Amino acid sequence: MKRSRINEVIRDMEALIKEHGFEIPPFAKWSAEDWQKIGHEYDEIRDNCLGWDITDYGLGDFDKVGFSLLTIRNGNQKMPEKYPKTYAEKLLMLYEGQTAPMHYHWNKMEDIINRGGNDIYITVYNGMEDGSMLDTDVTVHCDGKTESVPAGTKVLLKPGQSITITPYMYHDFIVPETGGAVLLGEVSMCNDDENDNRFYEPIGRFPEVEEDEPPYRLLCNEYPVA
Repeated sequence: MKRSRINEVIRDMEALIKEHGFEIPPFAKWSAEDWQKIGHEYDEIRDNCLGWDITDYGLGDFDKVGFSLLTIRNGNQKMPEKYPKTYAEKLLMLYEGQTAPMHYHWNKMEDIINRGGNDIYITVYNGMEDGSMLDTDVTVHCDGKTESVPAGTKVLLKPGQSITITPYMYHDFIVPETGGAVLLGEVSMCNDDENDNRFYEPIGRFPEVEEDEPPYRLLCNEYPVA
């Protein structure tokens, strides 16, 4: 992805967050220059990948397949003594017509909440340890309602609605072609993108960045060492 596009996406997500009345923490507003002065007192941000995460999954077609995320809080299963939080929280944005790939988590349970804007569809399947996808009914929990739906059901979440994603539940994200961007919330167990994402089709995680202009915000994998 071009840096100019990443900068544009972050600005769009900041505007969408503001539109829906959500306040973000100070570190989410730091510039690249600010980060040059940040010491070890903020290692929690570096170690736990808090902050901005804009990805095209290495596919080079962000407007079709991509995700924009802001991790607000997270624990660290590799350093539980230093970071004992057992939970994480994110904001996520997808543009109209954009999708995010089918995947599951081995360990993480999460709630995905439509915080406002467009509708979102989440396709659900049961998955297996070996990565295979089953054609069995899926137990779905949405805002206190439990039901069984056929494999491949696209669960509709309108603003204010949520779904619980359990381990081994394959899920993707699909936004309608019209209606604007959607702002999502994620409340979950600790997030570990390096070890707890199983994509149905092998893809990358972070984009290759073409530096065509200075960064507006650094991504969570770009912070300088203190």
